[in-house]
Amino acid sequence: MIEKYYEALQKRENLRENLVGLRAQIKDEAAKEQFVSMIGDGGLLLELLEEEDPKVRKNVAMILGELEWMGAADALVTAYEREQTLFVKSTYLKALAYLDITAYQERFKTRMEELLSYTPAAEEKKHIDEEVRALSRLLEKAEESTDHTFTGFKNPHEMLLLTGHARTDVTLKEIGVLPADIRRKTAKHPLGVAVYTKDVRAMANLRTYRELLFPIRLKQEAEQAEVLADEVWQSGIGDFLKECHKQGTPFRFRVEIRADMENDKRASFAKKFALQLERVSARWLINSTGDYETEIRLIKKKDGSFAPFLKLYTIPMRRFSYRKNVVAASIHPSLAAMLVSLAKPYLKENAQILDPFCGVGTMLIERDIAQPAREKYGIDIFGLAIEGARENASLAGEKINFIHRDYFDFKHDYLFDEIITNMPVRGKQSRSEMDALYASFFEKSKEILAPGGVMIFYSNEEGMVKKQLRLHTEYRLIQEFVISEKRHFSLYIVGIKG
Repeated sequence: MIEKYYEALQKRENLRENLVGLRAQIKDEAAKEQFVSMIGDGGLLLELLEEEDPKVRKNVAMILGELEWMGAADALVTAYEREQTLFVKSTYLKALAYLDITAYQERFKTRMEELLSYTPAAEEKKHIDEEVRALSRLLEKAEESTDHTFTGFKNPHEMLLLTGHARTDVTLKEIGVLPADIRRKTAKHPLGVAVYTKDVRAMANLRTYRELLFPIRLKQEAEQAEVLADEVWQSGIGDFLKECHKQGTPFRFRVEIRADMENDKRASFAKKFALQLERVSARWLINSTGDYETEIRLIKKKDGSFAPFLKLYTIPMRRFSYRKNVVAASIHPSLAAMLVSLAKPYLKENAQILDPFCGVGTMLIERDIAQPAREKYGIDIFGLAIEGARENASLAGEKINFIHRDYFDFKHDYLFDEIITNMPVRGKQSRSEMDALYASFFEKSKEILAPGGVMIFYSNEEGMVKKQLRLHTEYRLIQEFVISEKRHFSLYIVGIKG
């Protein structure tokens, strides 16, 4: 097959169709090597860069790139610079991404400056934008990126401690123990807790929130991607980043959109926003989907406009550094810490505690950080989770006994003061299967709980919990904390009589 395409190219027969077919064939490594062995110095392909048909030029450029033909770089750059057909220009850049372009870097920077200062006509915009995106990716790959060192703030700023649940009171209480000069202003926010402070490090050590974000205040609200990007840049985001970092060099960012949008529309919006932000900042902000230091999060509001936030990955966050291993069912450590904080009045010092569905150990670790226990046991039927839990506990400096076993087969020489767990969610299990699991959980737990012991568990099966409490009169519901009304999750504190 490769021979057929090679001969067709030599004879200039059906070039467009044969180049498309050849591109598909050389995806196979053996076919690729065979073709490389046939084309010698590559002159045949290089000549095709001058063909009249733009789609021929486009396909041959991509073939040269995908072959990683080092001798093609100069020809591809020359072809790119002379190309007049707009939809082809970005293809040369995509092809050059496979090659070393160090020698051409300054030429590409000059071209980028031209494009960023140019206002394209409506019919040109799509292709010019694509060229800018391809050129940006090429320069990002070639340029030596500078990591930025977070140095803190000279002046107070508004921060949002994102919780993701209704119990913002727990985080407010956690902030409340900090000195007044650190927590200058605090208030509940629809997404968590708003704090006005300059002491980021104090906030970074708190455990009951999920993420630390900085609101980006706009002069006017915007719904369109390009307008929104202009507003974000004009908000002073550049000065903000310079204030809290040692280096004043360009920053790499990614875009995250939280909105009820179809995937293709979300992707298109993100591309337009990122491209315009690069353009208006003269690439002081560089879009990077992999090696990024900041995230611009756009949360869509009810009126259709967006609330933008900035997340800094440059801020050292070590509060959950132990969490090296996770599984699909793992609870987020900030949620575990919040649940433990709610349950703290019921935690016994130097208790013997057990997590019957421990996963990677997060609930046990956070529980012991909040109130040290004497003996800690974690059980799970998933072996990989137990292995991960052992490593996580070691990294946290916690001594916990993890056992790969089914809780309902577990036996122990002494009784436990406390059971603390994140209950399994239904997933693919039927309602009757979950009902049976809760029945078994209540039955088994009364065998291993000491008189006066407590069960502390997080669940979204209120009906099943209340049913088992009715059927098992040896238990009493001490307290129920609603965590998420929308998702029906609550924290239950259940005591055993005795």
